[in-house]
Amino acid sequence: METMTQRTDVERSQRRLHHGVSLREAFGVWLRVAALSFGGPAGQIAVMHRILVEEKRWISEERFLHALNYCMLLPGPEAQQLATYMGWLMHRTLGGLMAGGLFILPGVIAIMGLSWIYALYGNVGFVAALFFGLKAAVLAIVLEAVVRVGRRALKNALMIGIAAAAFVAIFFLGIPFPIIILTAGLIGLVSARAGLHSLIGASSNPDGKVHPDDLLGNDLPAHAYPNSRQSLRVASLWLSLWLIPVIGLLLILGPDNVFSQIALFFSKIAMVTFGGAYAVLAYVAQQAVETYGWLKPGEMLDGLGMAETTPGPLIMVLQFVGFMGAFRDPGALHPLAAGTLGGLLATWVTFAPCFMWIFLGAPYIEVLRGNRALSGALTAITAAVVGVILNLAIWFGIHTIFRETQDLTWGPVNVSAPVWGTVNVWALLVSAAAVIAMFRFKVGMLPTLAATSAAGIALYASGMLS
Repeated sequence: METMTQRTDVERSQRRLHHGVSLREAFGVWLRVAALSFGGPAGQIAVMHRILVEEKRWISEERFLHALNYCMLLPGPEAQQLATYMGWLMHRTLGGLMAGGLFILPGVIAIMGLSWIYALYGNVGFVAALFFGLKAAVLAIVLEAVVRVGRRALKNALMIGIAAAAFVAIFFLGIPFPIIILTAGLIGLVSARAGLHSLIGASSNPDGKVHPDDLLGNDLPAHAYPNSRQSLRVASLWLSLWLIPVIGLLLILGPDNVFSQIALFFSKIAMVTFGGAYAVLAYVAQQAVETYGWLKPGEMLDGLGMAETTPGPLIMVLQFVGFMGAFRDPGALHPLAAGTLGGLLATWVTFAPCFMWIFLGAPYIEVLRGNRALSGALTAITAAVVGVILNLAIWFGIHTIFRETQDLTWGPVNVSAPVWGTVNVWALLVSAAAVIAMFRFKVGMLPTLAATSAAGIALYASGMLS
């Protein structure tokens, strides 16, 4: 039974949301987030943080990081799941569908168009040149995310140590992301139970006060209270939406049909994509080339190039894989029609589970925000995430500025290092200009993106980009 305090908090929260943000306004903001979702998860999380926390002040820092930590534990693209979580928190299920759906929509359209071009005309390397300047600005955005999140999250020596250890573990030792996150969570849980209140206080809000600058404040919206019957309905609905098409294809077309193979294979991939797309794409490439024959050797890299230089999660490359698989085995369909259906099918079975994880688990995660042990675990995960984002920033910087990399190994240490003789001078100069503009002169994200994109187009038109 709800207490009077809970009912008061719910009523206040609903009033703040109703009078603060309409669905139409939220639609415009999520469309803007989607259009700027370049640069992999670090850049996408940075964009959401800047718009939702810094600019709009819809969500508090603590609440944003709490949701991010949960999404980091899930299989699938954490940035898309975070957008779904934020949309759900603000406007219930409709808001979650809008935010999560819009987040992937530009990528779906862009990858589909580029897949058509690729299937008809071959390599689309000009796309990389078109987005050359944009990637330079994304590097600055990612670095800014490391600084902003780190400044707020790393408030004591233990948090700094966890962040540093996470960076070393993933960058130098290649320890899998899930192990890093689970280890950090265990450290935080044990520390909280041991009474290290400085760790708990780094991200929780123990006084329970609403911060007037944040629209949602610290209240728990009515729809965020967990309900077992509602959870059962959510699980049944999303499992049906996800798996009925898969089962139907297997029964109607048989297990050897390319559409059945796409549905089943990418459904399995959706369950194991922990730690970002790169953790599983090597396996996808191997299976797509050697087992199924959907791609030719080297084509996976072309698909990655498309996904890296277009909006949306990097895992959108799976749409390209599904497109090419069905395009080359169309059956009675026109190859382009088959490819389109194959790409959309791969996208559907990849992202349907992502919505289920949020709509099913977010109410329980929200109601546990005040739990001291969970707060300690998630606070430690926040610190580890800072180290992981720093790793992504360095990785992205290396692949933006250098044309080639090499693997260097010393015992257990394995590092993807740049080949110094392959530095792209123009990429270095444009990236440096973007960093200086944002850090030194406080130029906004949109003007920086516009300026670097214009620089990239100008360099490409003049023939200075190779």
